[in-house]
Amino acid sequence: MTAAEGRALVASLLPNEVQDRSGWATDIYAALAALDIAPTPDNICAIVAVIGQESGFQADPVVPGLPGIARKEITRRAEEAGIPSLAVDAALEVQSTDGRSYAERLKTVKTERQLSELYEDFTSQVPFGKTLLASRNPVRTGGAMQVSVAFAESVAHTRNYPYPINKSLRAEVFSRRGSIYFGTAHLLDYPAPYTRPLYRFADYNAGRYASRNAAFQAALSDVSGIPLDPDGDLLIGSSPDLSATERAARTMGRRLGLSDADIRRDLDRQRTAEFEGTRLYKAVFSLADKQAGKAVSRAQVPHIVLKSPKITRPLTTEWFANRAQTRYEGCLRQVG
Repeated sequence: MTAAEGRALVASLLPNEVQDRSGWATDIYAALAALDIAPTPDNICAIVAVIGQESGFQADPVVPGLPGIARKEITRRAEEAGIPSLAVDAALEVQSTDGRSYAERLKTVKTERQLSELYEDFTSQVPFGKTLLASRNPVRTGGAMQVSVAFAESVAHTRNYPYPINKSLRAEVFSRRGSIYFGTAHLLDYPAPYTRPLYRFADYNAGRYASRNAAFQAALSDVSGIPLDPDGDLLIGSSPDLSATERAARTMGRRLGLSDADIRRDLDRQRTAEFEGTRLYKAVFSLADKQAGKAVSRAQVPHIVLKSPKITRPLTTEWFANRAQTRYEGCLRQVG
């Protein structure tokens, strides 16, 4: 398939209402090519589904009520840094680089890109900005695929970003090309043992391998008799404290033939493909299969209630994954 044929295939699979079809097709095909991912209808439709779900094909989507959300979040983060609210209020009245005060600009922001740019400007100008607030930008995701800035930074350390970085990597996340590139990497650029794209969509929302890990938690709960919430998180971040999953696994240590150290070592691989090859993973599923009299599921959509200052109604990872799956199936119906 030539590049022109690839772009044409992408364009043919975009929703009818998409504006600038050639531009979207170019950026989607370029992301696949740069990441060495085959431009198949399955892969293209997976990307189309996530873009449709996350932004409705808006390169810089508007967030309703963003000024109020942003002000509360800035205040909260300032308090975390030990900065009094009065000091924040005074700093926001300082004249910004465009002549308006930061408070005036904050009242007019409509998109996360605008808010991120305002915050970066603000922290570079106010006295305590660089020392106390520079790492507390409230905008953590952005662009057409609402990709995480932190994830983009991690990808940039292992892969060569195919475009020139004009301002910063953060700014690239808010561009159409950057969000699609990093979003495609997050969605497709990792090996996963899934039989349905539904689980990749859940992982996109909850983190890589969350669906596999949720199935592991369900199997561990079945064989240990200990109720576990299948949220896909096997450890408590980088904390040495024991998670409910690790405690349950330790109660099974003798049956599994594993020490506490063995269990922690294997759980530390929870965000990698290697976890499936660990003794812990294999032993838990071996017991679960035997107990059920059949092979139990190796993938399950995690049970997670979504929380964000932008979310104003009850939403879950299951809701996100199912909506994206529906869009994916609709896209595939256009093939042929």
